[in-house]
Amino acid sequence: MKPADQQSALAWLEEGGALSANLPGFQPRPQQQAMAKAITELLASEGILVVEAGTGVGKTFAYLIPTLASGERVILSTGSKTLQDQLFFKDLPVVREALKLPIHAALLKGRANYLCLNRLDLTLEEGRFTDRREIGWLRRLESWSRLTETGDIAEMTAIPHDAEVWPKVTSTVENCAGLECEYYSDCFVVKARRKAQEADVVIVNHHLFFADLALKEEGFGELLPAAEVVVLDEAHQLPEIASTFFSETVSSRQLQEWSRDLLAELLVNAKDMPALRDKLSVFDKAVLDLRLVMDAPGQRSSWLMMRDRPGIIEHTHALLGAMQALETDLAEVVERSKGLALCHERLAELRRRLDRMQTPQTDVIQWFETFTRSFTLTATPLDVAAPLQRCMEALPCRWVMTSATLAVGDSFEHFTKRLGIDHATTLKLDSPFDYWHHALMYLPNGLPEPQQPDFIEKMVAAALPVIKACGGRTFMLFTSYRAMHEAAELLEGEFEYPLLIQGESPQREMIDKFREFGNAVLLGTASFWEGVDVRGEALSCVIIDKLPFAAPNDPVLEARLETLRREGGNPFADYQLPQAVIALKQGVGRLIRDQEDRGLLMICDARLRTRRYGSVFLESLPRMPRTQKLEVVERFFSQERPLKPPPTPTTPIANDTHADLSS
Repeated sequence: MKPADQQSALAWLEEGGALSANLPGFQPRPQQQAMAKAITELLASEGILVVEAGTGVGKTFAYLIPTLASGERVILSTGSKTLQDQLFFKDLPVVREALKLPIHAALLKGRANYLCLNRLDLTLEEGRFTDRREIGWLRRLESWSRLTETGDIAEMTAIPHDAEVWPKVTSTVENCAGLECEYYSDCFVVKARRKAQEADVVIVNHHLFFADLALKEEGFGELLPAAEVVVLDEAHQLPEIASTFFSETVSSRQLQEWSRDLLAELLVNAKDMPALRDKLSVFDKAVLDLRLVMDAPGQRSSWLMMRDRPGIIEHTHALLGAMQALETDLAEVVERSKGLALCHERLAELRRRLDRMQTPQTDVIQWFETFTRSFTLTATPLDVAAPLQRCMEALPCRWVMTSATLAVGDSFEHFTKRLGIDHATTLKLDSPFDYWHHALMYLPNGLPEPQQPDFIEKMVAAALPVIKACGGRTFMLFTSYRAMHEAAELLEGEFEYPLLIQGESPQREMIDKFREFGNAVLLGTASFWEGVDVRGEALSCVIIDKLPFAAPNDPVLEARLETLRREGGNPFADYQLPQAVIALKQGVGRLIRDQEDRGLLMICDARLRTRRYGSVFLESLPRMPRTQKLEVVERFFSQERPLKPPPTPTTPIANDTHADLSS
């Protein structure tokens, strides 16, 4: 790819520029141009640029134009596979056409997104299927494997993405046979990586990017090509995703998948060793027994609280003993096949992880989680800054980190500190959307604080007249499933609008229905607070139950707060409050998604007005009129009168005078 004149590239974002010629409805935005200019300046030097680009800035084109025009190798990482596909199939082709450059781009996903020909063969050879649906799916996959060019499982829409067959026919780092696999030359993962190595631009998602960084820390990272520029979009997700990939996990699912893989190998390559299958049965029982003594599902707590219980000690030792016995016997047959050798290596690593969970460690948080029939044990670093910085130093390049929600007020300190970034250029760009004339914030009077037992009942009673005034067209966002389900019961039969409740159907299907109905009320939790884009009148009201402070009993959060306390910090001000502000900004961002959108934001948490920290939240949100009166809300939807013009920036805005539009 030949570099273009970057100053000319910036002009392509202006009125009459190349982008407007290739994108119907494109409107020049000063904020977008400012972001592109800052990235251009970074590319001329070095370092890290952190940009908060409010909803509507058009950050995708703001980073695509200068990075692609630079002629350098670029990695673009997004927050999800959905955004990854949008970037590759929709946004990048528009920019490529505008730039008139022969940009070679590659889309690279994690290996679990590609069919593994070796594991498909093993699964078919195993032949132990009773479910007719699964037999039918395997036959479809066998036929598809001979037709597909990419092996991307997204192509196989006839099989649900959560079907149990997928883990059996896709690979993991642990069970991949690598160069010794008979299908290596036809491997879809290998082909995708080769394309990435040859590309000017590689589009990944954060999970894949951090998986590679975690491998680089161990000296094995090779998924991504060496890049000169890395752009991390939806960067507010980075601290939590980094925590996941620098964590160490052993779960019943990992153990059971390993057991299935070993059994398939034994049936093909060790039929003469029935004793191994007997020991595998002992192992399977030990995994189930350990889950049984962990009691009820839905627990998420410190492993220290569970580890020293007599039943846990007994069954953990039994499982470790079963693993050691299998490890010893497998050592005698590893030379028979690459699959058996891999199973031996995987078992040794899983045993080491489980063994390490038996000893407290000072720099990690050891915690457990139970589900209906499974469990997970995890060791999470107290601080991801150090390992992350080591990885970033191993990939020397220019870094752009951007999201609509990174700052608390005007400060980026909370974000940069969590990632260990000491020196960065920061830029905060407000949304170009006219919130003052197109939005209204309603803070209802008289509601109890969220900890009161009647809060949900009173909150729903306050929300009902708002929903009716809006004619449905509402997202109700909750901070917990319990609150959502309680509200759903109270709302049942209270209006004629369609009621959509998270969990009753897949998220994408819910959003499609919401758009199609045009007057629906959707109830959702965390996954609906971000990454959901509904433009137009179908979504005209967002109701948020309470300020999204993280659950204080979360073991990882608890340990991090205790560490802050010991170091003389203020856990609430330094961690909990900034996290909640960023989460609230994500939820509020669902409301106005287009220049012509108009809507109401209702926040039902009285602490916005009664607690000193309420102002931190309000000052971090887009400037819009506020009211505490229902009649003002009803007038807003009936459009009986326009809103007052905004005060000049020099005018102090008192909470009451700014909030009350009824005078």
